[in-house]
Amino acid sequence: MKANTLRASDLRFLLGLLLPALTVHSVSQRPHAAGFVALGVLFLIAALEAFIPALARSPAPLAEGESLRWVLRLFVPLEVALLFAGATAAMNASWPTLAGVAIAVGFVTGAQGITFAHELGHSRHRADRALGWVLMTLVGYPQFMVEHYRGHHVRAATREDPASARAGESLWAFLPRTLAGSLRSAWELEGRQLARRHRGWLASPLLWATAASVAWLLALAALGQWKLLAFWVGQSAFAVWLLETVNYIEHYGLQRRVQADGRPEPFGVAHAWNADHVLSNSLLANLQRHSDHHMHAAKPFAQLEPLPGPQLPTGYSGCILLATVPPLWFAVMDPRRADRAAVGSV
Repeated sequence: MKANTLRASDLRFLLGLLLPALTVHSVSQRPHAAGFVALGVLFLIAALEAFIPALARSPAPLAEGESLRWVLRLFVPLEVALLFAGATAAMNASWPTLAGVAIAVGFVTGAQGITFAHELGHSRHRADRALGWVLMTLVGYPQFMVEHYRGHHVRAATREDPASARAGESLWAFLPRTLAGSLRSAWELEGRQLARRHRGWLASPLLWATAASVAWLLALAALGQWKLLAFWVGQSAFAVWLLETVNYIEHYGLQRRVQADGRPEPFGVAHAWNADHVLSNSLLANLQRHSDHHMHAAKPFAQLEPLPGPQLPTGYSGCILLATVPPLWFAVMDPRRADRAAVGSV
């Protein structure tokens, strides 16, 4: 039964602030080990969720979820502090240590920063959406703020969507297709919206955010700050890789039927893979309750329901690792997809 006030179990979302804070300490005090610590956390969460049945269920949703949006807002200065700490460590590090620091920082800016930017971008508050733009610009991927909301949410689980993986498509085949397709789609969608509103490109936040990202990298190169440049590109690349790997997982092999009028059927519970594993859900703002998110995009993350749609074998952490090895991924996921199709659910 839903509650009307915050419960002790809802404090689990504070893990979203604990991880970046611990990573600031890691890259500042033990930069040579930071990358191994970050990967260790990923493997540990995956193992715990795969082998402890009690962790496969998250607490019931809240009746009112706005009260937890402050967790997302507080994350933004934490990410800025983390990037500063990572940049400081990278400037004085050996190249192998720099790579580890970039992985540690990118693990947070990707797994959480992009996830929180995604949630903030769905907010009705303009200030929240601005914070989403900030987070995505910090990883050099501002096109997400256009493509996700105006593209992916319209076309998800169709062949027209660059962020929906097709049956039999490996992660490594999906990545170049989604990166190129999402970039192209974002600029096309932005251009159409500007034309509808009779505005020029100078009114486009996508243009300004992209310009800021490029200008920052060019400034680092011009100043000869090669280690800082490598760190920034490295953390951004790892963050984007995590984003697109999660995109790969979320709709793999699921496709909406085409109706008589040529348009896809409405998005339903059967068109996204779901998981309710508590550690990943706590860190990722209930992103794994993905069918409900697509069906009710404006619903705050704490209110999302665990719907009985297609279910992943474990949480996102474990599925990210599975997806990197296509034969393992296909062996686990294709029978699940076939079972859904056999009962007419897909």
